[in-house]
Amino acid sequence: MTIDTEQIANECLKAISDKIKNLKNLNIIVAGKTGVGKSTLINSVFRENLAETGVGRPVTDHMRKLTKKDFPLTIYDTRGFELGKDAQKEVKEEVIDTIRSGLASKDVNKAIHCIWYCINTASNRIEDEEIEWLRDFSNDNLVTQVPVILILTQAFSKKKADEFKKYILEQNLDVVQVVPVLAEDYEIDEDYTAKAYGLDLLIRIMSEALPEELQATLQNVQIASLEEKKRYAQAAVATATAAAVGECAIPIPLADCAVLVPTQVAMIASITAIFGFDVSRSLITGFLSATIGAGGATIIGKTVVSSLLKFIPAGGSVAGGAISSATAGVITTALGETYILIMSALYEGSLSEKDLESEEGKKKIREIFKKQVSVIGRKKT
Repeated sequence: MTIDTEQIANECLKAISDKIKNLKNLNIIVAGKTGVGKSTLINSVFRENLAETGVGRPVTDHMRKLTKKDFPLTIYDTRGFELGKDAQKEVKEEVIDTIRSGLASKDVNKAIHCIWYCINTASNRIEDEEIEWLRDFSNDNLVTQVPVILILTQAFSKKKADEFKKYILEQNLDVVQVVPVLAEDYEIDEDYTAKAYGLDLLIRIMSEALPEELQATLQNVQIASLEEKKRYAQAAVATATAAAVGECAIPIPLADCAVLVPTQVAMIASITAIFGFDVSRSLITGFLSATIGAGGATIIGKTVVSSLLKFIPAGGSVAGGAISSATAGVITTALGETYILIMSALYEGSLSEKDLESEEGKKKIREIFKKQVSVIGRKKT
């Protein structure tokens, strides 16, 4: 049976585009004194440089709004904490007003979802007025309950940062967590460079603090944690696998396996959105041709080539020209895990889009897919 990879590629690209367009907008207020490293932090966490000098329109006297077209993230950057008590009071009022305005809209895309309060670890202390500001803000935030994360920036010394964190926690402030970070590698001298750390923990804490409807957005916009992207992508694979198993609860003829197409296309779209890549047709087509060539019944599910069956344990094999729920589950999981591995390799730079177009690259994908089918199939028995 002839497989139209171009048609399936078109379906995937459309599903990816729709998935990304439907992501909710994530809104974060970033507060703290000037010079604490807010811009470096923002640009290190997210895949677009929102905090470039001069970018962003003023929202109030002490706040600017950082956005980019077709990027589902808005940063509200506050200023003026070092300008005295009056300025700090105005900042607090502006933050509360922004939160209340978003809440009144009853639109998740306009609501404030998280606040980062940044403190420079090098200062070795949190000023009394900052503690007072956070406590006053907490009282005003009792109704809206926007989660606050204290970020200790420029944490060159982990030992010093841990001591500082302990001190802040003893203040019993109403915050989700205190997170020391070093946003970029920092060269101490020609013999030693302090390596960046803490951003992956920040993303994990963000993931725990945000509602489910914003999880896909967070993973799409962040570049700080590959592990969090993979974890969320594997959840998408599990969802697709459960659907595929249900669709084949009663063994169906191989010719009718196109019922799996929407499930597997949606899975690929979800994984792509999570990784945040602007994928090309060549990338999708290369992946499809490699996996289809490895054994059919993958993304389109219209046939199961005999060369693939040896990788599926007897309990999930095809019998009487029909595909069982076990086989559908194994193949869907293997397809998803293979795609995650490819996305991870692209993220790390060990694989390029051009690699997917080459015969050597396609051979590597086929090998990965076959291995995944074998490993996952054994686990299912």
